[in-house]
Amino acid sequence: MARLLLVNGRIWDGESFSFGDVLIEGTRVAAIADKINEKADIVYDASGKLISAGLVDAHVHMRGISIDEYGVGADLSCIPFGVTAAADAGSEQGDKERLSSHTVKGAAIVPVKVRDNRADFTNTIPMLEKFGDSAVGVKMVFDVASKGLCDTVPLAEACEFAHKRGLSVTVHTTGSPRPMSEVFQTVGRGDIVTHTFHGGKNNSYDDGFASMRDAMARGVYIDVGFAGHVHTNFKILKAALDEGIVPDIMSTDVTKLSCYKRGGKYGMTMCMSIAHHLGMKEEDIMRAVTSTPARALGREREWGRLYVGGPADIAVLEMADEGFDLTDWEGNNIRSDKGYRAALTVIDGEIVYKH
Repeated sequence: MARLLLVNGRIWDGESFSFGDVLIEGTRVAAIADKINEKADIVYDASGKLISAGLVDAHVHMRGISIDEYGVGADLSCIPFGVTAAADAGSEQGDKERLSSHTVKGAAIVPVKVRDNRADFTNTIPMLEKFGDSAVGVKMVFDVASKGLCDTVPLAEACEFAHKRGLSVTVHTTGSPRPMSEVFQTVGRGDIVTHTFHGGKNNSYDDGFASMRDAMARGVYIDVGFAGHVHTNFKILKAALDEGIVPDIMSTDVTKLSCYKRGGKYGMTMCMSIAHHLGMKEEDIMRAVTSTPARALGREREWGRLYVGGPADIAVLEMADEGFDLTDWEGNNIRSDKGYRAALTVIDGEIVYKH
């Protein structure tokens, strides 16, 4: 494979910023330094751009893994937005081999259904077996749309089931039938609460974010789970940021209903741009799309970090004329002419996207 040298960039290694060059040899990062004076087959000038560890999307829906109603081509929905690794948060079909057939690196989060207000693991167990060590967690849709769901009993059962197996729980909370405080009290350390800034009845702002703060202190991961404007109330997210609450994870929840067409070119970079527009600091944004989701998915050494000897998964980002215009379900509109854009995506040392 070609030796690739990225020069003159601002570097994000998953935890902090620096300036310099990155040399890639084969599938690994060979060097990171202020200046690298070595020959390379390809030299890419990253002046004015950010050389980041590959972005990690903790909530997507891949075609052939999630149900057909939502599944979208994994590479199509991830790679052009700098995403080099992603977790399918609805893994009801396919298997480990299908998941690993994509260029983007993948993990599976297997659904737990609800039946008569009890957790139903009938399909969960065989799907966990099919995905093997690619399965990192289970997911429950804690929503009034889930038939028979009344309270947190099935969620507690899902948590017990998952934690005994060393898995995390991702819980969808838009349309929660119970106060969010009960959801936060039910999940445990390492679990992921997604769509956390949804509006409507039973939202996180009902108690001034008090239960969210308590959950974060216990090690529960808070994921925005944008879905564009569908699962995020921009006013509530802005209120949280203004009060110093920093989401741990920013995922897209991208589906074939949203890919490339929700308020602009919908993908991870748009989610980052929304957060930036609402006042989230760049360091917090970058951590929420690299090292923290990687850690939450149990892939902290494989994904979301840039270090010598590590995998050569890289996103080169720039601020460009990449605008967005979104109005959430409660009429809150946000728009901007500027936004993040992926200029280059590298997976295992290979350039897989170039703007």
